[in-house]
Amino acid sequence: MAKKRIVMALGHHALGTNLPEQKAAVAETARVIADFIQEGWQVAITHGNSPQVGMIHTAMNEFGKQHDGYSMAPMSVCSAMSQGYIGYDLQNGIRSELVRRGIYRSVSTILTQVTVDTYDEAFYTPVKRIGRYMDAREAALEEEKGNHVAEEPGKGFCRIVASPRPVAIVEIDAIKALMDADQVVIACGGGGIPVMEQGSHLKGASAIIEKDLSSGLLAKEIDADVLMILTGVENVILEYGTPKQHSIHHMTAAAAREYADEGQFEFASMYPKIMASVDFIENGKGRKAVITSLAKAKEGLLGEAGTTIM
Repeated sequence: MAKKRIVMALGHHALGTNLPEQKAAVAETARVIADFIQEGWQVAITHGNSPQVGMIHTAMNEFGKQHDGYSMAPMSVCSAMSQGYIGYDLQNGIRSELVRRGIYRSVSTILTQVTVDTYDEAFYTPVKRIGRYMDAREAALEEEKGNHVAEEPGKGFCRIVASPRPVAIVEIDAIKALMDADQVVIACGGGGIPVMEQGSHLKGASAIIEKDLSSGLLAKEIDADVLMILTGVENVILEYGTPKQHSIHHMTAAAAREYADEGQFEFASMYPKIMASVDFIENGKGRKAVITSLAKAKEGLLGEAGTTIM
């Protein structure tokens, strides 16, 4: 009998912001993931990278400015670097926790490229903020290079990049092979390294893919039973910010889509989580999605906490 599969999408709270925070956060995250593995689940892990990729982008570009002969790093390279160092901490943390429990299983990070459509409309309306704040002179230089910047009152200017939809996972066969071998896989970190097909070549795109959408795509591709999106809140909230605000614990995929169409969910946070869940459920049988916090992951799987979509 085939084991059940789950994709666990880790948000910011599961990783922390800087190196010391990440080390501490990963130790707790590894314990939660190990609980699922110990209970017999095949686990694929995805994660965000927003603070980390911004830190790398800033560091590489500042270094390039100050040292002759060194170029600035494109977004695709920064994304690859973030996958490597977050994956390094996660795979070692999970492995250590498994060994302590007498479970000997390989944990692998797959440097994952995700293709995007060159003509995706998102490239015309960049929304993702990246890197440090700049003054007006630095912002003008960025625009001269063809980059987009936006001003945030009281803070300065910040570079913004597109967030195109994921089309396909380039390394999906390797991910499937590891899952079929009952190994633990960390993939699609930060939404994946965004690439565009140019003949036989994959060219890195100046973009950041929404992590939750890539997580949903991965869950579809490996035919997972559960997509679990772990975030900073325990439940999905309806009528948020109004006197009628309330948590919702169970909803159908059809109801979730209706709520999304009504504008119930914030575009840059809960909306992609809902849409990734709906797409995952509608493209398979017997699937469910759970949106909850890391602390409530086990209860969420049982329907005793969080929001379950079926």
